[in-house]
Amino acid sequence: MASVSIRNVRRRYGSVTVLHGIDIEVADGEFLILVGPSGCGKSTLLSMIAGLDGISEGEIAIDGRVVNDVGPKDRDIAMVFQSYALYPSMTVGENIAFAMEMRKVHKAERDAVVERVAGTLQIGHLLDRRPAQLSGGQRQRVAMGRALARNPKVFLFDEPLSNLDAKLRVEMRAEIKALHQRLKSTIVYVTHDQVEAMTLGDRIAVMKDGRVQQLGTPQDIYERPANLYVAAFIGSPTMNLLPVRLRAESGHWMAELRSGDSSVRLPLAPAGHAATGEREAVLGLRPEHWRLTEESESGALAVTLQLVEPTGADTFGFAEMNGQRIGIRLPPKPMRHAGEQIRVRPDLASASLFDPSTEQRIEL
Repeated sequence: MASVSIRNVRRRYGSVTVLHGIDIEVADGEFLILVGPSGCGKSTLLSMIAGLDGISEGEIAIDGRVVNDVGPKDRDIAMVFQSYALYPSMTVGENIAFAMEMRKVHKAERDAVVERVAGTLQIGHLLDRRPAQLSGGQRQRVAMGRALARNPKVFLFDEPLSNLDAKLRVEMRAEIKALHQRLKSTIVYVTHDQVEAMTLGDRIAVMKDGRVQQLGTPQDIYERPANLYVAAFIGSPTMNLLPVRLRAESGHWMAELRSGDSSVRLPLAPAGHAATGEREAVLGLRPEHWRLTEESESGALAVTLQLVEPTGADTFGFAEMNGQRIGIRLPPKPMRHAGEQIRVRPDLASASLFDPSTEQRIEL
């Protein structure tokens, strides 16, 4: 396996810049996720690592060797595509062995590798079938097997699960994660699905408009988003983002929350003796950072549920606060209903604050 260094990489198409100075270091054996909406540049960056797209500025190094001018076949990488890209006239075994055959690997060695890879992916019983006889999940396993057979320094995955149904996506996600844990391979994985990003990656690079908005562990990005974009993109339901006015009072920054006719003033953080005045801010709270309370408890807000969504293990209620729609994770029992009034109290220890002008995270 090998490390991947992406240093001040830019990509231009004529006068249009689609990647703006990307800097990412992928450690040997790391599982890095590139996540973002369509058009953010994540697949372009993956194609540049693979050598399928050129670099306008900066450099990419694999295992310490700069590969800007190295062709795809000489970079020692393997790529798994969204579309599987299998040869329809070949059997599963022939698809897996094809790259080795092109390299003139001896047949006995090819057969041994195919058997090992098929065993790892549990597709040994499919070796004599052709792609048309396989399900979507089986085809994706074969595509992964073809990559594994090459034993490359780096694996590149370009939205490999997008064509699968929900159940298969969950199963294949688990298989890819287990595979990485067994092989300790270096993987760069592109997805637009933030659930995939959170469950698979050692680290995540959240991208928007050709720039990395935040690079960190799933826990860091979920708990301490760097800006409003990351806060809104990561998490399902999304983080609640409430406009508030902060005031320095009695040694604390206070934030006022309103719901209908009720309001509370909540201490957020020590303000220090010199802190004075007030400022606008955006308060970020995840749906699980609300707690149902008794009516008599101080610091609680009354909210009227506008929508209730049971999902099995969790139930989410949606209401209005400070003029914004918020999501609240509710206990599954007793079942709540739209129109019902409840009282909630925020867990301020888990809150995030953002500057509404710069949209960046702020620390008090």
